[in-house]
Amino acid sequence: MKLKISALFLGSALALAATTGAFAQDKTIKIGVLTDMSGLYSDLGGAGSTLAAQMAVEDSGLAAKGWKVEVISADHQNKPDVATNIARQWIDVEKVDIFMDVLNSGVALAVNNLVREKNSILIDTGAATSDLTNAQCSPNTIHWVYDTYMLANSTGRALVKAGGDTWFFLTADYAFGAALERDTTAVVVKSGGKVIGSVKHPLNSSDFSSFLLQAQASKAKIIGMANAGGDTTNTIKQASEFGIVAGGQKLAGLLLFITDVHSLGLKVAQGLNFTETFYWDLNDGTRAFSKRFSERAKNKAEPSMVQAGVYSGLIHYFKALDAMGGNPHDGAKVVAKMKEMPTDDPLFGKGSIRVDGRKIHPAYLFEVKKPEESKGPWDYYKLVGTTPGDQAFRPLSESACPLVKK
Repeated sequence: MKLKISALFLGSALALAATTGAFAQDKTIKIGVLTDMSGLYSDLGGAGSTLAAQMAVEDSGLAAKGWKVEVISADHQNKPDVATNIARQWIDVEKVDIFMDVLNSGVALAVNNLVREKNSILIDTGAATSDLTNAQCSPNTIHWVYDTYMLANSTGRALVKAGGDTWFFLTADYAFGAALERDTTAVVVKSGGKVIGSVKHPLNSSDFSSFLLQAQASKAKIIGMANAGGDTTNTIKQASEFGIVAGGQKLAGLLLFITDVHSLGLKVAQGLNFTETFYWDLNDGTRAFSKRFSERAKNKAEPSMVQAGVYSGLIHYFKALDAMGGNPHDGAKVVAKMKEMPTDDPLFGKGSIRVDGRKIHPAYLFEVKKPEESKGPWDYYKLVGTTPGDQAFRPLSESACPLVKK
């Protein structure tokens, strides 16, 4: 009997050791790109974000080290309930380890909660709300590219300093628009300016005439567009038809992308000021990546900062997994490792990830070139100013994130 019990314990111990060893050496990763494939943000993320993820996998070198990496994607249709259903299916059935892109702040906040509950990972490169690293921060989420606090801090402050001290907001009526108006208002007021009105518009609007007439009637020096993608380009096009800029008011693109400028054309977009954290023609590293990206993109477009963020975020994620030696399935543990390591890639340069999940890197204030200043296709920006990473984002001293020790 003693021999049987000993054998039983020995067998159990060997089985447990084998299981533990296999678990430690688990080198299977599944990446889910959850994005807008067909709506007003599809040019910013969409198929381009999936391509960026695939390029990151190829460039990581993990396959040669025995890792198996799969990329899948889906369209969340800019609906939080649709996104949550997809995300739950991906985690429970598809065994997705990490969510990338997640354009749309309402969608991102919903997925953020689920990812924490399921101990997965969210690297958000598309949604803007600064709440993701503030009141709703999570040990499972990293906010990579930009946020409403940074956009307001850079563009808003620069415009008030240049004399734009009265503002009227055109705001997308959901979480992103509300956060961007809130954060920009705080910067405008702190800088000595005044907000004299605002109006909310539905997401994915086609007719901005009534909203623009209210903004025009306000006589505000700056009309702040707290929207993005197709909503921003439609606002700018219709503002041009109303002669708003010709009448002396200035449009502030609080969140503008290179795809928006391309859609508008330089004749309409010239003179717009806005902030981005990536531009394809910024340096040799950004140019080299962008050349490879545009050659493979179906529309041959240069990458947006959202798509660049997908690549950059995954490159750092892969470095962390390689350093850990395996087991990508404990989300909080992997994110903790990512925060320990400095970030460094050709797209965003050197940086870091703070305890609240905020990725730190410089922010660039750009102005759209006049048509005669452009030297060729996609040559749209001139650099006006740079805000260092440690000054661009919300300081930890002002954070409401529970992960930040006061």
